[in-house]
Amino acid sequence: MHALDVARWQFGVTTVYHFLFVPLTIGLVFVVAGYHTAWYRTRKPEYLRITRFLGKLFLINFALGVVTGIVQEFQFGMNWSAYSRFVGDIFGAPLAMEGLLAFFLESTFLGLWIFGWDRLPKRLHLASIWAVAFGTLLSAFFILAANSWMQHPVGFRIDPVRHRAELTSIGAVLGNSTLWVTFPHVIFGAFATAGVFVLAVSAWQIYRKQHSALFRPVAKVALVITLVASIGTAISGDIQGKIMTTQQPMKMAAAEALYNTSKPASFSLFTIGSLNGSKEVYSLRVPRVLSFLATGSFDGKVDGINQVQAQEVAKFGAGNYRPNVPITYWSFRLMIGFGVIAALVSLLGLWLMRRRRTPASPWFYRIAVLSVATPFLANSMGWIFTEMGRQPWVVYGVMTTKDGVSSTGLASVLISLIVFTLLYGVLAVINVRLMLRYIRNGPDELPEDHDDNPQNDAPEPALAFSY
Repeated sequence: MHALDVARWQFGVTTVYHFLFVPLTIGLVFVVAGYHTAWYRTRKPEYLRITRFLGKLFLINFALGVVTGIVQEFQFGMNWSAYSRFVGDIFGAPLAMEGLLAFFLESTFLGLWIFGWDRLPKRLHLASIWAVAFGTLLSAFFILAANSWMQHPVGFRIDPVRHRAELTSIGAVLGNSTLWVTFPHVIFGAFATAGVFVLAVSAWQIYRKQHSALFRPVAKVALVITLVASIGTAISGDIQGKIMTTQQPMKMAAAEALYNTSKPASFSLFTIGSLNGSKEVYSLRVPRVLSFLATGSFDGKVDGINQVQAQEVAKFGAGNYRPNVPITYWSFRLMIGFGVIAALVSLLGLWLMRRRRTPASPWFYRIAVLSVATPFLANSMGWIFTEMGRQPWVVYGVMTTKDGVSSTGLASVLISLIVFTLLYGVLAVINVRLMLRYIRNGPDELPEDHDDNPQNDAPEPALAFSY
């Protein structure tokens, strides 16, 4: 065991754990803002109850996301100081924009939204939650700009004296083609996550016969969000795959366990390889499909692992430029598989609820509750695929992962890994218990004197709500 291995494990645990909260935060805030808008326009009390109820769940998730995100950024200085010194001029720019602009916008207006109920004018209070929603998009954009630069570095030069990467064009970094295909893919995935989450919560309430009339229309909205977002995720993922084939051919080859260049190339339904991932033992494939997915043509050429390895040795020098093929291959398929399951559940639900019908059998509600895990698993598998498929590069074609690690000893990194893992386990228990507590309690009842007048836009005495 080496410090590099433990540092990679620690960053992997931190990243995957943090990303459990990010998609739900991005998607759920728009659902909350949508219901808040519906209440503002109609003053129907059911919209207010749903807004407040989903708002509580959003705040719990947001708080955990902030905590884990701060820890993740500290990782760059703790375990990856060599990387931070080498690319800090570039990598730090979008992260600084995220902190100074996007997160400031989120946190400020979230505070106004939490404490502004019936204290702010209703129009301004509504605008505050939309500002939070816009801030989450900005945060995602800037963070993905930093990650996309690691996948496809642009807008920089290497200083031959200081041996550091220097930013030459922030426009190139923010206009990175990888960023502009990754961003919509992540956002659609976030909306799918929120849709499935709201569906599961609604199904639980209906199954328990608690607030059933209130949550039936919410469940239908969640089903529509999930289906539309799933379609968007698939389309944007297809575009992303074509860009990836051009920019990171090794990642595409490993995702399909394609060891030799093929024209046309077949899509692997199921492949068994050697234990070290160096060769194929058995494969079940669909002819020509990979060529279409990778190039847009059924006759397109897709480079194989062995050929890309030879190309990168010629370009970068001796070394093993293959990622862990089994992990890359299966994480790619699990990502797609869990996403498809979520889409199928939404299709089933919309069919059962067509023409204002309500499913009478409890089996659908059980499936809907259990499906809550699918988007989180799909998102996690997607990030594992994205980061593991880039190995051995921390910045593709510029810096290897082993060159970016700190000189910290094995013992200190191992201790911090254990501490972080245990701490995150405790936070997970707290998060789940809080979520389940508020879900079981359901929406609060409105006080009898709450204002339903859509013409009244002035501040009023505070309602009896508490976060």
